[in-house]
Order: sequence, then structure tokens, then C-alpha cells
Amino acid sequence: MRVYATSIAALTCVASSTTSAFTPSQLNGNAILSQRPTVRSTIPTSTAEPAAALASSRSDDPDPAVAQLYKRRPRPEYVPGQISDPDYVRIFDTTLRDGEQSPGATLTSMEKLEIARNLALLGVDIIEAGFPIASPDDFAGVKQIADVVGREVFDDGYVPVIAGLSRANQKDIGRAWDAVKGAVRPRIHTFIATSEIHMRSKLNKTPDEVVEIAVNAVTYAKGLGCDDIEFSPEDAGRSDPEFLYRILGEVIVAGATTLNIPDTTGWNMPWEFGELIKKLRENVPGAENVVFSTHCQNDLGLATANSLAGALNGARQLECTINGIGERAGNASLEEVVMSLALKGGTHFTGGPGSGKLYTAINPVYITPTSKMVAEYTGMKCQPHKAIVGANAFQHESGIHQDGMIKDKSTYEIMTPESIGLMRGESQSGAGIVLGKHSGRNAVGTRLRELGYDLNVDKLNAVFKRFKEVAEKKKGGLDDDDLESLVSDQAGSVNELWRVTGLQTTTGLSGIPTATVKMLGPDAVERYVSATGTGPVDAVYKAIDQIMGVQVILESYSMNSVNEGIEALASTRVVIVPSIGGPNDSAVMDAQTSQLREKKFSGSGSDTDIITSSARAYVSALNKLLTWKMRRMANGVEEASDTTGVAGGAVAVEGEAPSVVVI
Repeated sequence: MRVYATSIAALTCVASSTTSAFTPSQLNGNAILSQRPTVRSTIPTSTAEPAAALASSRSDDPDPAVAQLYKRRPRPEYVPGQISDPDYVRIFDTTLRDGEQSPGATLTSMEKLEIARNLALLGVDIIEAGFPIASPDDFAGVKQIADVVGREVFDDGYVPVIAGLSRANQKDIGRAWDAVKGAVRPRIHTFIATSEIHMRSKLNKTPDEVVEIAVNAVTYAKGLGCDDIEFSPEDAGRSDPEFLYRILGEVIVAGATTLNIPDTTGWNMPWEFGELIKKLRENVPGAENVVFSTHCQNDLGLATANSLAGALNGARQLECTINGIGERAGNASLEEVVMSLALKGGTHFTGGPGSGKLYTAINPVYITPTSKMVAEYTGMKCQPHKAIVGANAFQHESGIHQDGMIKDKSTYEIMTPESIGLMRGESQSGAGIVLGKHSGRNAVGTRLRELGYDLNVDKLNAVFKRFKEVAEKKKGGLDDDDLESLVSDQAGSVNELWRVTGLQTTTGLSGIPTATVKMLGPDAVERYVSATGTGPVDAVYKAIDQIMGVQVILESYSMNSVNEGIEALASTRVVIVPSIGGPNDSAVMDAQTSQLREKKFSGSGSDTDIITSSARAYVSALNKLLTWKMRRMANGVEEASDTTGVAGGAVAVEGEAPSVVVI
């Protein structure tokens, strides 16, 4: 296993550091915040500034309209197993756990911390930070979030609950507790399957054995000192209701405070799932002493609908993810659930407990920035027509629609983009500036904020540097798609250990495709290698493999033209999987199957040259892999065997200025 000592030391050091517009009584069918004030959409992307301090500064803005956007919503005092206001719905975000299980959506610990801080700004009640037993890096990531985000108390007293997932056994539960107990409000979330097919085919257990395991798990968690315990009967949507009544009643007696009802395979129709929640509340002994929750998968595209059906029938915690990412077809989308309750919660949820005027304490102005951060870090872009956060969600091309929008924006928009943090600004209205090679940092930063990005100084500088490089080559300036592609291109810079400093390829109908690649390593020494391949990209990737000393499988490779024309920017995305048994083996435990699986890593790159774009994407993915491996070694998983940083036939070039040759 190759180890880069200087990078490990730096990484270890970093790891140890540390709307009232949607108040239910104000909701109606009209557009929200239709005055469209000019708003500074500023999300912290540096872990140096606590989210609580940033939120306080937003609500104190001298502009009343701006302050209103960022004003934090009141919420009932948090008590495990109880909610004093029966109309309040807790939002449980599992982006960092279930969301990260999406193939290729691997996040580094620092990326997880940044996302967790944005989730706190968003105001989610519970952050499920991960599956601590999966790997030492997962444990360290969860513990870091618990010790940092879980201890950042906002001015209004809010601090998110930090949850860790565990299977129903003592080893898992103990590991989860060790990871989250540093938070002000820690929670253990344990689960076991309850459907007949899962008990027979996966667990090979009888119903009696499953009940005993579940009770013992909750009892053990309670004995560790945890007073906030969530229990999930996996595949509840296909389980026998009578068996659910029994097992859920038993775990309540053992100490469970939240009962999460998963539609694990996305099988249920909304009316089926809503009826299940209703029956459980009516028939489970002790149901009045716990909070019922939903966790709906999207296999039939009904995750949001099922979650809302659960809320209609008394569920007061809804589990979801940013952008709806997750296993297979994904989870209920947080932005869809939250905005549905924001717009309809006060009028369409009668019949359950309380007055039927449901609400959350989510601050929607942070939805777009958080969505974009998750998309960039996971490499999983939203489909253009995705509700709330898709690129087309607030675009109008039809002439009839455009005419209506000009006359009254509420004719075709049930919410304003500003209300969810997408600041259209003047440039969207036709009075904008053209961004080209003469544009300054302020102009680029302003447009990025209007697009929903708010980068700290270092990240803005990195994007601006790439902007200048591309603008020199691209005539006519860069449009919004180009800018967003450059942000994605720089999203992996937080994990940058190696970078390409020189690249030259030769190819054609005759001859062997050859690439010479020069790279700057973590020891600040440049190395170069020449390699051949089946094509120019393959040759470049083989040269990079030799320099970085990795053995991986390229699982997917895609390239898109960001816009039209010969000078269009190329955007490349790759997903890699370390070779089994190789020096970068990355086996982790799957939370649902309990089987070891290879972790996948994605990377994105952009450039006007397709070969350079491909190289940048590949190196971005490899840097994520190496950063993850170093975290594991820093936690004592593997012994360092090579600290030279020199691979195979790589030749060090000291004192030579970096250069890029684009063919």
C-alpha cells in the first residue's frame, strides 16, 4: 500500500480540528416572497466558521426582507419520544448514510462535515451521520460530526440530533454509541428485518428469534446510557401487521423512543402506507409514548407521496435525503417533503392527531445551496426536471407561460426561487453582464451566488483561477452551465493530493496511442510517465495509474458537452472501484445486506480539451480514494509500507516549471 506521509500528517491534523415566510398560518396558493428582494445567499463551505454563528449573522441583516428569509423558525423543545406540539413534524436527514450508499456517491470525512453543517443551517431535526461499524473512516466521520456539528448550539437553542445506524447486535450498537455520544443530543438507530421473505431468506430466523434480537438490541443501547433510541423493522411495508404490532410493542417496553416504519423496497401505494401508519398507531401497545417515523424508498416514484401519507396519518418524523439520493431509486426527497408541507401543510392534513396544520422548522432558503453542495461532492447531478432543485424547475420556455410570468409570476410559480435560495438576480432578467476573460472575481462570485453557490474565499479563488484559464481559450464568454461545470470541476480540490501539470498525447488511424503525463505529488515533486493504450484517454489513465501507484477498475465514464459549438466546455464524470486485493482495496460493510462491498469513488473534470477534462475527472476520483485510504490508515487500519511517494517508473522532475501541452 502506497502512503504519502506528508499528506497523512496534514489530513490527520485537519481531522482533529474542529422562514417565517412558511409559517403555516401564512400559507396560501399564492407565490411566496413575490417581491424578490436582492438576497445574499451565503452558505459556509469552510469548516472554520460555525454554522450557528453564520445563521445568527443572516437573521440580523439590516434589510428586513433579507432578515425575514434567514430568520430561524421556532420549534418545540426536543424531547426523545415526545413532541409537545402534535402539528410539528421532525425532519430526519439521512443523506450522509443512506444517500451515500448510492453507487459512486462516496464522500470524504471533510465533505461529510461540510454537508452536516449545511444541514444544521437548513434546520433538520436529526442528522443520520453514517453507519459507524462499516469502516474506521465511517466511524471517524460520524464521530467528527457528533463532536463538531452536534455541539454547535444556535442562538435559539437548536442543535441537531446526531444519529448513528447499527444492526441489532451489541458490537454494532457499541460502535455507534462511541461515535455519537459526544453530541449534545446523540441517538442510536438500530434495525432488523421483519418481513417473512427477509426473516426466511436473509436472516434465517424465526419471528420469535427476531423479536428477541430486537428487544435485546434496544435494551443494550438503553444500558449504554442512550435515552434516544430509534428502532426500524426493515421492510415493514411488506411485513405482517400483526407481527409488527408485537415486535414494536416489545421494543417500546425495552426503551425505544422513535419507531421508524420503512417501505424498504418502495412497494406500497400512498393509501396502503398511510393506512399502515394509522393501524400501527392504533394497535401497537404504548404507541402514545413514542414518535412514529417514515422511511420511504422511491422504487415506484412514490417516496414523497408515501411520506406525506404517513404524516397525514400521524407520523411526526419523516426521513429523507437531499436531492432524494439513496439506494437503488433513492429516498424521499427532503426538498419535496419540506416544500409540500410548507405549501400544503396548513390546509390538507386534517384527520390525524393535532389540528392538522402541519409544519416543520426547516429554513428553505438553504435548500438550493445544500442541494448543490451534495450534488458536487457526490458527483450525482439532479435531473433537469427534478422538482424544487432541478435546473428547469423555475425555467419557462413556452410563449404562453412566458407571457403569464411577465404579467404575474404567480401564474406559473407556486413558490419563488428566492424562497429556496435560488437568487435569479438581474442577470436572469436580461440585464446581466457577460462573463469573459476580462471579468473580475466579484462578477464571477456574484453570478455564482445568484445560481445558488456560495463559496468561501479559497474555493472562489480556485474556481476563478479555472475560470480565467478557460475564458482565455473560449470566445464569447462563459454562460451559467459553464460556470456550474467549473464549480463541479473544483469540488474535489478539498481532497487534492495529486494534480496534472502537463499532458501530451498522440493518436491517429495509424500508430499506437501514446500519452505523456506530468503530475505534481503531495511531496511537491513533479513526476512524469509515458504510456500507451487503446486510445488517448486510456493511455492517459494508464500513465496516471503508474505515477500514483493505484490499481482501479474504471466502472463508468461519461462526457457531455456543456453547451454548443466547437469551443464548448467538455464535462467528464468517472466512477472507479479499487481492484479487489490491490494496494487500494476499499471493502466496507453494507448497512442493509451486512456484506462487504467495494467502495466506489466518483470524480468530475471540465476543460475545453476533452483529454484534459478526462484526466482531471480521473485524478479527482483517485484523490478521493487516496484520501479515504489515508484516513483508514490514520485510524490504525493498515500499516504504512511506502512513504516515498514515488511509483513504478515515474521519474521525478525537480525544479522544472509546470506546463500543460494540450493536443
